[in-house]
Amino acid sequence: MAPVDLSCVNLSERDKVSIIEEEMKRHEQIEIPVRHIFSPGVYAREITIPAGTLLTGRIHKYEQLNILSGGEISVLTQDGMQRVKAPFTVVSPPGTKRIAYAHTECTWTTILATEETDPELIESWFTVETEKEFLEFIEAQKLIGST
Repeated sequence: MAPVDLSCVNLSERDKVSIIEEEMKRHEQIEIPVRHIFSPGVYAREITIPAGTLLTGRIHKYEQLNILSGGEISVLTQDGMQRVKAPFTVVSPPGTKRIAYAHTECTWTTILATEETDPELIESWFTVETEKEFLEFIEAQKLIGST
């Protein structure tokens, strides 16, 4: 896929990621296996990203910890796109949606605080697919907080 330069377009970072993601969906997808690691109160979701892979993630509802333990990757952070090498650790605020390009094979781990051990349930509790779902989640949290 040819690089898309959206730097001159007046869109939010999230909108730019969404545009790129929609274009990515038109191309062949690769499977990235997930290794699920559990300890009391902690869930780690580890992926190995092949070199040359452009990928996006789901939108996280809560703050989470991310660790690049191997490789070199360009990744969207709250400070913009950064090219980083392992070891690299970043705390992502709620609402984070990542886009990244793996320059080499990379090992990326997301760590969440939970006692749950069902990966599908964890994914549904901690992430959403769309901006609309995230905004609905935020609104629901405001209602819960106001009672």
